[in-house]
Amino acid sequence: MNQLQLFLPCAAGVEDMLAHEAAFITGGTLDGVRRQRGGVLIEGAWRDALLLNLHSRLAQRVLVQLFHAPYRNEQDLYRAASEVAWEIWFTPRQSMKVEVTAQHSPLNSLNFAALKIKDAICDRFRARAGGVRPDVDTRWPDIRIYAHLTTDTVSLYIDTSGEALFKRGWREDRGEAPLKETLAAAMIASCGWAQDPSVPLYDPCCGSGTIAIEAAQIACQIAPGSLRRFAFEKMLPFQAHVWEAIRQEALRAQQLPPAGARPTIFGSDLAHRMVDFAQRNAQRAGVAHAIEFRGGDALQRMPPCAAPGILLLNPPYGERIEAGGVAGSRAREQALAPEGGDFFTQLAAHWKKHYAGWSAWVLTPDRKLPGKMRLKESRKIPMWNGPIECRLFRFDMVRGSARSDAGPSPAA
Repeated sequence: MNQLQLFLPCAAGVEDMLAHEAAFITGGTLDGVRRQRGGVLIEGAWRDALLLNLHSRLAQRVLVQLFHAPYRNEQDLYRAASEVAWEIWFTPRQSMKVEVTAQHSPLNSLNFAALKIKDAICDRFRARAGGVRPDVDTRWPDIRIYAHLTTDTVSLYIDTSGEALFKRGWREDRGEAPLKETLAAAMIASCGWAQDPSVPLYDPCCGSGTIAIEAAQIACQIAPGSLRRFAFEKMLPFQAHVWEAIRQEALRAQQLPPAGARPTIFGSDLAHRMVDFAQRNAQRAGVAHAIEFRGGDALQRMPPCAAPGILLLNPPYGERIEAGGVAGSRAREQALAPEGGDFFTQLAAHWKKHYAGWSAWVLTPDRKLPGKMRLKESRKIPMWNGPIECRLFRFDMVRGSARSDAGPSPAA
């Protein structure tokens, strides 16, 4: 299995970063990576699939493309699935699930399309395994099979990951709307912090700690998949000794800070309950010693260190959760008077007064955020938080307060 077509789906807007990451992990070049909307396609060996599962921070899954051809109807899908040698990947004693996604497909029912593909797989096993066929398990299948339909082509994939790769294995305590680890990694990659992890990084709305923990694992060179299991461990090409060698190599590459070293990664949250969650998650992720978590309101917290650094945050917004404390009262005021933008105006003033020299990166679905903060962004990067289209804005903090449109002060 030295010539596999590996497809790595990702959030829209992350394709370029994922292409660079995939080339680095597999030791290849960008010439061997094809960017597509929502993912990248890379040619590699079975070992590369294992490496990508273990080390990729941006991919949602690692899929092996097994078929790609034109189609016109459901019978064409049945024939396509019948041609794939499923028996070299798994046995009829294992359970499976078929999922179908589509982009402008002419078919009326994706459920019926999935049924035809499932039937073809089962019929192929029956013909080659003495009438034995795999069971279907829609909740916890051993093997996941994906089909993607366009207007005229079908692609069939087998999933080597199992659960989505954003599930790193350390998050047991979570808030109301936790940021996915893959999106946190994309934010960290976009701001450029990973190039010099000695620069302070601070998330003043840390929730259960996703951004800080992801950054700490990057700084410590801890592979994101080191704490979890993968679907490829149940597949026929899997060799335990090869996988163990890859894991041990990743363990040897870790660079943990010495005991007593001052952290350069910080997080705080208004809710002390969330700070406790973040600390427990960091402990499970193996980076509790590399992060300093504290309680505190985003509008009141002072810089966590003397040197300027990077503020990186995904503040609460209406489609996710509601803010609390001073931030919450100002956010509610803003919701009642959206043109005023009082919360973000106060946040910008606080940063400009106390965070001179820092750069602030804020992920938000509100494209009018710079106006509400009365700041001029120096960069804006499109990103998707699940189904929500967002922008990652960069603001460079200069000492002084945000301009006010409220008129002269009472003293004047």
